[in-house]
Amino acid sequence: MSVQLKGRLIKKMPVVSGEGRNGKWEKMEFVIETEDQYPKKICMSLWGDKIQSLETFQEGDALIADVNIESREFNNRWYTDIRAWRLQRDEAGGNFAPLPSDDLSDFPQEETGEEGDLPF
Repeated sequence: MSVQLKGRLIKKMPVVSGEGRNGKWEKMEFVIETEDQYPKKICMSLWGDKIQSLETFQEGDALIADVNIESREFNNRWYTDIRAWRLQRDEAGGNFAPLPSDDLSDFPQEETGEEGDLPF
């Protein structure tokens, strides 16, 4: 299944490599945050020479990833892999909210009678 995902690059992981029955392999994972009403973080991977396509992106950049989604079974458990096969810059990516900060003062607080009390 091929799908297109839009989001902001929030994390690049280090390249991982190894040896398999078909020879040497390299994989790099990265995380985007979607632009939905309720944003989701999605981790996906690039394999082999596709890793180079992520070099032109910095954390915070808006991108579009064409991905294949595939699940496989191993020992009665299912594992899902999201593999990006093409990355492109999202020129219309200005619709993203700014990256969250550690400052929680922007969140509305419920009136509880005592300052600093949380409603839960």
